[in-house]
Amino acid sequence: MGIRHLVGALTIYALAGSVQTGAQEPLVTHKSLAPAIALDLAQAALADCQQRGYQVVVAVVDRFGVIQVVLRDRYAGPHTPATASGKAWTAATFRNSTSNLFSISQPGMMQAGIRTLPGVAIIGGGLVVESAGTLVGAIGVSGAPGGDADEACAKAGIEFDPNQTGFLTVTRT
Repeated sequence: MGIRHLVGALTIYALAGSVQTGAQEPLVTHKSLAPAIALDLAQAALADCQQRGYQVVVAVVDRFGVIQVVLRDRYAGPHTPATASGKAWTAATFRNSTSNLFSISQPGMMQAGIRTLPGVAIIGGGLVVESAGTLVGAIGVSGAPGGDADEACAKAGIEFDPNQTGFLTVTRT
């Protein structure tokens, strides 16, 4: 009689588990930056850096880290396109600012291993771009004298809003 109860209980658990699995949606929807908005972000960040006297590269990626826009000022260093793209990719991938990732991944810390992953750029200048609390992309800037200056330009790019819609926000967790 004990075996019958065990088999009955296992059958109930299996049926309950299959009902939960079946409840998952087969398709997922997500928000995405329009190319014109990505270009606006990049142009605003570049203009802010130019006003500060910096020659930089600005990269904007979508929520998956795929490049949408790269703008290079004429005298930005040859290393800056890859660095800006890496910062944007890193911010989008880890859903965190690169300056915060820098602080939590110092040698000896639990997250130090992320510094050795391919394509990761752990230096200030990469910020997450959100709309209504949802990740829609990230921006990376490289070429200013330091990560803090890169990040200030990136923030200016996100905060630029010619139509005053207020739908993009800076996340610097």
